[in-house]
Amino acid sequence: MKVLFAAAEAAPFIKTGGLGDVAGALPKELVKQGVDIRVVLPFYSQIGDKYKEMAEDLVYFYMHVGPKWVYCGIKTLELEGVTYYFVDNQDYFNRNGLYGEWDDGERFGFFSMAIIEMMEKIGFIPDVIHVNDWQTAMVPALLVDKYHWVEAYKGIRKVLTIHNILFQGIYPENILGGVFNTGHSIFHEAGVKYYENVNYLKGGINFSDVVTTVSPSYAEEIQTPAFGEGLEGTLRYNSWKIRGIINGIDYDINNP
Repeated sequence: MKVLFAAAEAAPFIKTGGLGDVAGALPKELVKQGVDIRVVLPFYSQIGDKYKEMAEDLVYFYMHVGPKWVYCGIKTLELEGVTYYFVDNQDYFNRNGLYGEWDDGERFGFFSMAIIEMMEKIGFIPDVIHVNDWQTAMVPALLVDKYHWVEAYKGIRKVLTIHNILFQGIYPENILGGVFNTGHSIFHEAGVKYYENVNYLKGGINFSDVVTTVSPSYAEEIQTPAFGEGLEGTLRYNSWKIRGIINGIDYDINNP
């Protein structure tokens, strides 16, 4: 099985929380089980020099982000049997922090489109694309809406893991045209519409084939008003495809 694992952070390159731990540990374990899993991350300026020096330029291209014609470089390295790809654009990823920038919607919109655009260019078409949290949650929606005509992508199954439902990526409706260059065909309640805004995480939930969370109890909790952070209705509507899978532990790191 071929899997492309997309995340906004992963240990040991860059990590702010639990997502970084999972994105660092899970692919290593799946490689041991015989899965051809590759990880794609932003090429942040905060990545350690050791890893920056290891990364080799693989390919570059340009693509539209709204009205702009934007550079996208793809770098690669292998670590502990896992192939990593890094999406390079210093305008977006040479910042003081990973998140909390004024243009996060555009930054991670660019990252999401770059993930899709790069697959044919690097010659890796996965059976499953596994996205994580709001930063990559638009990938399933874009595969259904913007890239449905690409023959090579039609068989890709889409998995979204929710690590923290508090952060959802909520932006004005005009981001669909202003960043993604799409129409408004997915701007509805069963798509990305959240009141009068676009909600990246809601789009990921609605357009993924499977939604997983970090435990079976969390999968149940987020379908209630107490823990759903406004998306409990969307999650109940999609309850048939929600699975809770307990986070594992990397015994190489967590070894007393």
